[in-house]
Amino acid sequence: MTTDSNRAGAHVSAHRLRHAARILHAGGVVAHATEGVWGLACDPLDPAAVLRLLTLKQRDIERGLIVIGADSTQLEPFVASDADQAWARATESWPAAITWLLPAADNTPWWLTGAHDSIALRQTAHADSAALCRAFGGALVSTSANISARPPVRSTWQARARLGTHRRTLVDMILGGTPDTPGRPSTIRDARSGETLRGR
Repeated sequence: MTTDSNRAGAHVSAHRLRHAARILHAGGVVAHATEGVWGLACDPLDPAAVLRLLTLKQRDIERGLIVIGADSTQLEPFVASDADQAWARATESWPAAITWLLPAADNTPWWLTGAHDSIALRQTAHADSAALCRAFGGALVSTSANISARPPVRSTWQARARLGTHRRTLVDMILGGTPDTPGRPSTIRDARSGETLRGR
């Protein structure tokens, strides 16, 4: 369920969110603030959009991608139907800056899971990220807005400097917003074992 705290902190305008949602539905890539760093968002079910995002990041498709949602109902279709215990462990912690690796549903696109049998999901605690998912009407790929192995984007000015200028645009829109805890990426945990793979 979307919490009031998700709504209360949002400060990107409804007009810009609607515009971003149209871009995403058209196969575009949008840069946006998340809990700790800036992310790149696209439609997770659009393989061309995902491939463009991966090319921009120079990220190996076999590594898989994080998918975020405004509530658990947007994320549940990506999870295996027999993963009740792992799913409960994840949903009990959300919304939070915690990404859980969950057993992937059989019909989850391979470009999201990569070489794994799991998928990385997060019910975002970031107000503007949640608002973007609601405006889009579903879950979104959200991966750090940087070239793989390079430092993450931590501010609007860095996003504009690295992702787009008046002469060169790598993404279709820089949405704006501010990370809640700048410079601290989400924790990643395995929902089957509870193991922390990346801490805050």
